Amino acid sequence: MSVRKVGETQPQPEEGGSAQTSQSIRISKSAEDSDKKGTNRRLKDVEICVPIVYGTIAFYLGRKASESQSHKWTVYVRGATNEDLGVVVKRVIFQLHPSFNNPMRVVDSPPFELTECGWGEFEISISLFFHSDVCERQLDLFHPLKLYTEDESGPQSTKKPVVMESYNELVFPDPSEAFVARVQNHPAVVVPRLPAGFNLPNPESIDRANEKGRGDTKDHPLSQWFLNFSEPDELLKLAAARQEVQAHIVNVRRKLSMLDGVPQLSKPPSGYEYT
Repeated sequence: MSVRKVGETQPQPEEGGSAQTSQSIRISKSAEDSDKKGTNRRLKDVEICVPIVYGTIAFYLGRKASESQSHKWTVYVRGATNEDLGVVVKRVIFQLHPSFNNPMRVVDSPPFELTECGWGEFEISISLFFHSDVCERQLDLFHPLKLYTEDESGPQSTKKPVVMESYNELVFPDPSEAFVARVQNHPAVVVPRLPAGFNLPNPESIDRANEKGRGDTKDHPLSQWFLNFSEPDELLKLAAARQEVQAHIVNVRRKLSMLDGVPQLSKPPSGYEYT
């Protein structure tokens, strides 16, 4: 059971999905990272970018709903293009509301997610732990669990979930050679072009808790509800917004031209005086 959070929530578009403001997060090195020059050399003036999405998808249970369990929801961290994040992320800890049994949930292998049932909204803490050649520091993120749309006047849908996602780009400056060697051809990671003739060491394999399991989310049962954060999609949204603004400008100009054609009174009508 959880406690519904009272207060203002993120606006929800008609399709039932909402995206939080995106930003880039620079993952700085710790002092321990800097001391490993001999065993894990770093590439100066190079940045590795890992686009990620974290969010929640909540389904209303309808007739199966009870007072304490009205929704079934999933919280997750995924690659922005649904690729396997296990090459960068080693472990994710989801901190739920204290009213849940065992509120600190540890997920040691991708896909990094967990599913629960409840009736209330609250903020979920998401801690990312990276592989040793990536970064020794953890990254703490926070995401609101959203169960209800802004318009609660109508009946809730059991088929269309409420989706809330956030997009971020994790930036790792001066990455280790081992890290770059492992991810240079991985689709979830953006690696810049390295200087010509530069030789990287042979990539080392990563031990995973479940070698047989797939770490990507391309065929995930919830993938149809994931929001699209690709560049072409963003360009289409920008083009549509630009057309809408231009249409609004044309409409305003038309109204102004109509006002310009209306005679204006230079003085008050007879019988009226200024006071």
